[in-house]
Amino acid sequence: MPLKLSTTIGKIQNIPNSKNIEIVNEFLEYMRNNGSSEHHQNNNLKVVITFGNFIGNDNSFLDINKKEQILAFLNTKVKSYDEDPDKRWITTWNNYLNRLRLFYRWLYNHYNDIDHENWITPEFVRIKNKKSKRIWKIMKKI
Repeated sequence: MPLKLSTTIGKIQNIPNSKNIEIVNEFLEYMRNNGSSEHHQNNNLKVVITFGNFIGNDNSFLDINKKEQILAFLNTKVKSYDEDPDKRWITTWNNYLNRLRLFYRWLYNHYNDIDHENWITPEFVRIKNKKSKRIWKIMKKI
């Protein structure tokens, strides 16, 4: 059963780094102020909270500045062929990447007085999505 937004918001306080808690609360406020749906807020928060837990107490979101740091987290979503023969993990991996990309675009640009359409994506989250043949397999079955 999916978590409700209120449940996810309650998990923000469990992030081990207090600076990251502050940042996630600001990100939530940004999404609320920009009319993001509860579904969108919830899905973004789940990924950012999971990432905050992954990087632990000693690292702030602002300390992350290398693709390898992002990839180390994303690669925790990779599953073996035996676990996931349809490679559904690729959809999860791409979803997490896209939500982290949004978060870091916000984090690095929100203090500037520019529209979010003109935000610059930090170099370390300029990672290509993985390609999946899964959609084609589903289309062939239809």
